[in-house]
Amino acid sequence: MQTMEAAKLLAQAIQESPEYREYSALKKEIDEDAGIKSLIQEYRRLQTAMQMRVLTGQGMEGDEAQRFQSLNMLLFADSRTSGFLMAEMKLQRMMAEIFETLTRAADMEIPMPG
Repeated sequence: MQTMEAAKLLAQAIQESPEYREYSALKKEIDEDAGIKSLIQEYRRLQTAMQMRVLTGQGMEGDEAQRFQSLNMLLFADSRTSGFLMAEMKLQRMMAEIFETLTRAADMEIPMPG
């Protein structure tokens, strides 16, 4: 089997996985609510900013950190948004495991964060 054919089969398997199906269904619900979608986008932006601060040795202080904590509590208090974010994390974990498997198969050393 050619490599790209195998990649296409892997892509199909991902889309048929329970992790992807759950994520996709919940994402559709989230995308239909502009307010919630906007809050999640802001949460992700702040999450990335906080991660970058930690990676560069800066603290998680200030207004952005406080805003992130507030959004975190708000989003995880609601069953729709917390379900979506948890489904997204499960899918991301699966994708990271796939990436790790592929890099090992290629005898590559790509360090994965924590």
